[in-house]
Amino acid sequence: MMCLKKLAITAALSASVFVTGCASIVSDSQYPVVMKSEPSGAEYQIRNRSGSLVHQGTTPSTVTLKSGAGYFKGERYKLQFSKEGYEQQDQSLESSMDGWYWGNLLFGGLIGMLAVDPATGAMYKLPPGKTANLVQIPMAAPATPEAEVVSSVTE
Repeated sequence: MMCLKKLAITAALSASVFVTGCASIVSDSQYPVVMKSEPSGAEYQIRNRSGSLVHQGTTPSTVTLKSGAGYFKGERYKLQFSKEGYEQQDQSLESSMDGWYWGNLLFGGLIGMLAVDPATGAMYKLPPGKTANLVQIPMAAPATPEAEVVSSVTE
């Protein structure tokens, strides 16, 4: 009886290796990403690879973003930071290959490597955060009465 129980447990664990992917077991397909700016209080927008607005807010904040954009396709986001008195800044945020994806080779998870991880996006990861260092727009010098006198004399 004990032997059958051990055999059943071993069979279930073995089957799970072939049904799931290594990255989908150890990693995730969505990641928290911290959005910051210097100075803080900037408005931001995040658009996915197809151009759809997926999130907007004010820095600092944390958003949860998908790492995959389809079968064997990592997600790529366009970020836009803006604050009154500062130049707008555009950045990109791209997913990269998750090292756990290659664990499928070691554990024999061919289905995980070719189906589960690519379909769920678990084969990709996102960086933990993005920071925009905003540049202040120089203010124009106010017109002085002397400058007006000089310009009217030269005309």
